[in-house]
Amino acid sequence: MTLRFNNAIVRTPSRSVTQGLRAVDTGAPNYETLLAEHAAYVAALEQAGVAVDVLPPLEAYPDSVFVEDAALVFTNAAIQLRPGAPTRAGEAAEIAPTLARRFERVLQLEAGTAEGGDILTTPRGVLIGQSARTSAEGAQALVALLAQLGLKGIPVQTPPGVLHFKSDCSLLDDETILATPALAASGVFDGFRVVLTPDGEEGAANAIRVNDRVFLSAGYPRAADALTQLGFRIVTLQTREIAKIDAGLSCMSLRWRG
Repeated sequence: MTLRFNNAIVRTPSRSVTQGLRAVDTGAPNYETLLAEHAAYVAALEQAGVAVDVLPPLEAYPDSVFVEDAALVFTNAAIQLRPGAPTRAGEAAEIAPTLARRFERVLQLEAGTAEGGDILTTPRGVLIGQSARTSAEGAQALVALLAQLGLKGIPVQTPPGVLHFKSDCSLLDDETILATPALAASGVFDGFRVVLTPDGEEGAANAIRVNDRVFLSAGYPRAADALTQLGFRIVTLQTREIAKIDAGLSCMSLRWRG
């Protein structure tokens, strides 16, 4: 199964995280509360059977807690990405030594921009959502790198007004996608079983499947009930402070089976 993991990389939030990027300013997150949310996230990964490598905070990079945007990881290889936000450009170089230590092979994206929040790995291919953060040039360059690893990259389009492709979708199992109605209507998931987020609970789409459980942001009870009825084991996690800087569950870790 694609979603079996025993390793993860996370980064402790820096105090500068309160200055993280946001599309809509709903106020700066409370640092101590955000730190507690992150600690609960790490604990949930560990309880799911994942060994977590916790990297130190980077005060120079407020958004560096979102390690997923700087790299793409697989069983024996990783790809160092190029974040599209100028203030995040240095994050990939910061995580490079960890990738070199943990993976036999590390490739590097050298053209365009691409952030991991726009990349959904499925058994049928790696979907690359072009967005304000992931350029068409970056998507095509990533397709070429994935081919070197024997993987198929598939450029798709992130919906207008959506920060990252995975803000609106997640892989629940090898055949099932959780998605917002807007993204599902695009047809990008044809051939998959698609579970739609309930009206008003579109934020639930940014979930992650980790081994035998699905991590879901708290505050989406109808989504949690629907997934439970489908047989998924749900773990709800608070993301109230993290959400203030346009983030969710998937972006806070790099996960793979070693």
